[in-house]
Amino acid sequence: MTRAPDGMASPTLDLGVVGNCVLSALIDRQGRFVWCCFPRFDGDPIFCGLLRGAPGDDPRDEGERAEGFLSIDVDRLADSNQSYVGNSAILATTLTDADGQSLRIIDFAPRFSQYDRIFRPHMLIRRIQPIAGMCRIRLRIRPRFDYGRLKPRVSAGSNHLDYTAGGESFRITTDGPISLIAEERWFVCDRPITLVLGTVESVPESIANMAQQFYDRTIDYWNEWTRYLSVPFEWQDAVIRAAVTLKLCAFEETGGIVAAMTTSIPEAPGTERCWDYRYCWLRDAYFVVHSLNILSATRTMEDFIRYITNVAALDPERLRPVYGIVPGTPMPERIAPDLTGYRGIGPVRIGNLADHQIQNDSYGNVVLAATQMFFDRRLPVRGDVGLFRRLEMLGDRAVANAFEPDAGLWEFRGRRRVHTHSAMMCWAACDRLAKIAGVLGIDARRDHWREHATRIRTRLLAEAWNPARGTFVESLGGSDLDASLLLMHEVGLVAPDDPRFLATVEAIGRELVHGNHVFRYIAPDDFGRPKTAFTITTFWYIDALAAIGRTDEARAIFEAVLACRNHLGLLSEGLDPVTGELWGNFPQAYSLVGLVVSARRLSRSWEEAFWRGS
Repeated sequence: MTRAPDGMASPTLDLGVVGNCVLSALIDRQGRFVWCCFPRFDGDPIFCGLLRGAPGDDPRDEGERAEGFLSIDVDRLADSNQSYVGNSAILATTLTDADGQSLRIIDFAPRFSQYDRIFRPHMLIRRIQPIAGMCRIRLRIRPRFDYGRLKPRVSAGSNHLDYTAGGESFRITTDGPISLIAEERWFVCDRPITLVLGTVESVPESIANMAQQFYDRTIDYWNEWTRYLSVPFEWQDAVIRAAVTLKLCAFEETGGIVAAMTTSIPEAPGTERCWDYRYCWLRDAYFVVHSLNILSATRTMEDFIRYITNVAALDPERLRPVYGIVPGTPMPERIAPDLTGYRGIGPVRIGNLADHQIQNDSYGNVVLAATQMFFDRRLPVRGDVGLFRRLEMLGDRAVANAFEPDAGLWEFRGRRRVHTHSAMMCWAACDRLAKIAGVLGIDARRDHWREHATRIRTRLLAEAWNPARGTFVESLGGSDLDASLLLMHEVGLVAPDDPRFLATVEAIGRELVHGNHVFRYIAPDDFGRPKTAFTITTFWYIDALAAIGRTDEARAIFEAVLACRNHLGLLSEGLDPVTGELWGNFPQAYSLVGLVVSARRLSRSWEEAFWRGS
């Protein structure tokens, strides 16, 4: 979206993300930190400016609303340019003033191998480097604590500023002019400046040297990580950026994977569909694991299995659909009254009531996430009988709950039905357990799970088919469509050339597709009719079109969706099908998963594109 030269644009999701698999920050096109939860993904957003504004707010305003950000203001700003450094998670923002003088801001969270482990401190580093002339700048550092409620007390040391409120502290260590920074004075930037953001700890060495070393080692880490991705020939840049961002969504300490890094960016303008996505949905995590697996980045799967082991021990009777990134952490849903919301659209929610819902697809998602562990001979530690026995406990629950009413994958708060997708994923749990038992040579258990899979599939296909409509429908005995039906071929429940599946894809194309985008469903729910398309369902539609032979159409839609990414190649949860504007929590793992899977499916092979010259 176009930016005014003075940087006074309405808030948008033209944001970049930096992180290190513990914490992250969102940075706008002018280099402002507008969102950063500390000390981890689900922590207090000390930079919460993204959710403190309304349309037309001037980010330079000196009033109370202008809090919750960190900015480098350039006097008479004329232009800004932003990109990632190569294939890394390091973000570079160049600001140019009206006289053509410019500076570059480098932002990153350190991440690299050290002492046979990954060093990923609760730290962000910002480097300000003059590159042409000497811009006149001002630093404004205005964190808020307790979800915008508390303005911290600031105390200065010889090379640091401490921000303290409500028993919490945050420190910025710098080699810049402390008094000028603390008092937000304008000064000429005639030399590099480094800011180290983190906990109240001393930096026992040269700040600039430490930042340079961390930068060099962090970029080496990302270059090495992306080097071994099995990317498709086409759309490599898009896939690599999606993969790096998906990696950043993994909380490596426990193996949990956040659905997104934000809370309460609304699904559409003028709606109360504002949810906290800073937690680990088992469903979303499976999709992330699946997409990274197909790129040969299997470590996230291995970590997630460790996470699931702990989660299953917490709830031996029934899996919840979502858990904290540290299993056992409560997530009661409440409102943050001191945050007005994205563009003034509230409420801003903390926590998520979905953890109390029944969503029976969870069992299948977990089993599917673990299945590759038993078949992939590259893995140093493969799935064994012990892991299989633990998965069988989930399979037992899948059998018991396959035809029980639930909230479904769209998490309806006001109704329960026997959803086709939920029953399908329970079938998938049994089907994969049969296959795993086969590879382990446990014939009796293979036959046991195959029998359950056959029984569930037979009933599901009979009762999810609506003869009057001539399509599969979203719930057994129901009459509505939803986009999750597009996954029936993906998990192997039906063949892509099954006439019933073909008819369902055709119906979804008529009823749920708007332009190049697909709605989850169009029937009214707890909050009325949805107003925005859901990006991953568009990718599901693309995959279904490719599977049934409509590849040219699938490629055209895929290219149209790629054009809706922001300037850095990132996607939110959904978008306006008319304007293409991004809405919903950001960056959304679901959406980036869809990009990766569709690109792999649609791309010409390396042999076709390179060696055969086609």
